[in-house]
Amino acid sequence: MFRPVQPAPMPGQILARGVCRALVGLNFAPLTEQVPAPGLRCDVMALGPKGEIWIVECKSGRADFTSDRKWQGYLDWCDRFFWAVDADFPTDLLPAESGLILADGYGAEILRMAPETRLLPARRRALTQGFARAAALRLTALRDPGAVISGGWT
Repeated sequence: MFRPVQPAPMPGQILARGVCRALVGLNFAPLTEQVPAPGLRCDVMALGPKGEIWIVECKSGRADFTSDRKWQGYLDWCDRFFWAVDADFPTDLLPAESGLILADGYGAEILRMAPETRLLPARRRALTQGFARAAALRLTALRDPGAVISGGWT
């Protein structure tokens, strides 16, 4: 059976994989490349066991961080916001009022818990529904690669 060669993951994708593994270990359900609102696409969004929503932005280096102009837009779309970086990242660049996760491709550890800013119920409901739809459509596409998915899965 022919299988196309997968491209090597980008550094941020490697960090996201480790973050997702760690979040699963904390009983969170993570999705990568999730769109909480038009114009925003977060690296990792995770739904917790009590309905809490965390967003994690993975930064592979100084240039990746300094070129990010959208991160503050994520704050209104989660209960907690984190940066995930590798061991070589200059963490003094990161805002102290956000969470910090040290990650690699195999796992991650929360070094600084993000402060909690609870979402309003209507926004939480909309985000949770969007999250559930995206997860279900991605599972459908995985189980049936020939399926025509309308409406997108982000």
